[in-house]
Amino acid sequence: MFEKLIPELLSHKKIGVFSHVRPDGDCLGSQVALCLWLQKNGVDTSAFNEDEVNKNLEWLTEFKKIEKPDFSGLKEFDAFVFVDGNALHRFGDTAEKITELGKPLYMIDHHPQPDEVFKEFVSKTDASSTCELVYNLFAEHDIGQINEQSAKAMYVGIVTDTGSFQFDSVKPGTMKAAATLLEYGNFTPDEVVQKVYSSKPMKQIKLLGLALETISLHENQQIATMYVTKAMFQKTATSNEDTEGFVAYPLSIEGVKACIFLREDEDRIKLSLRSQSDIDVNEWARELNGGGHKKAAGAWYKGNMEEAIEDVISIGRKQWIND
Repeated sequence: MFEKLIPELLSHKKIGVFSHVRPDGDCLGSQVALCLWLQKNGVDTSAFNEDEVNKNLEWLTEFKKIEKPDFSGLKEFDAFVFVDGNALHRFGDTAEKITELGKPLYMIDHHPQPDEVFKEFVSKTDASSTCELVYNLFAEHDIGQINEQSAKAMYVGIVTDTGSFQFDSVKPGTMKAAATLLEYGNFTPDEVVQKVYSSKPMKQIKLLGLALETISLHENQQIATMYVTKAMFQKTATSNEDTEGFVAYPLSIEGVKACIFLREDEDRIKLSLRSQSDIDVNEWARELNGGGHKKAAGAWYKGNMEEAIEDVISIGRKQWIND
């Protein structure tokens, strides 16, 4: 899988590794683990992200510092790698301009329809996570190079992108990768899971309570919506990062095939779509100039909350929902 990418990466002396904006466990875990792998093999690295890291994932930055990119400073790098995203706009404004530098670009990702700007890449849409792919990189090159830090970073991505091994993206290889990471990292699952999921402040729970009250069912109760407004953020003294994981709640309702979580974000509404059926929310999101996976995707909407809900549901009704 990595027979072409590994020698390409190791031919450079200094590589910048980007993770996508609004970073989650998979992009940060794969970014940190890839940087640690490159460093073990003599390549100097820097990790970049244009957004702040959520508090429940900040501990990963102890393994590798993550910086905000400065375009002028990127000229000193030989190449760049993009993880957990396959289009430069997913990595922010600086990344969108990076082709101007004329440096080779590489990519490791599991989303469909990658851009054609990458010199070499590994793209497997059936992988549970980008962290599972980075694990395969270690395994193909030298599995003994996995240590506690890289193992924990990759385990974070696998756990978070599979819904703690609940999604149908989990295959035998996913479980084998997780088991190997526990073995080589010499840690137990609770050491990671508690940091990621069990450190929620009270204000976040209050925000969740307000959001749960907004749940509505549509299309013969097959589609659920839930939202958070700026007023809710103000009332609970919370921010965007406090909505992490909210989308799972409407999807857990009996009979629901797909759900949309909507969040007011400055002058736009952030849409998170999830499916637990044959409804392809990637196609749904692409109708809204977004994208992602068949079972998990995202998009943005210009307009108010009422309009957003109506328009998003109408797209689902037109394309996939059978009364």
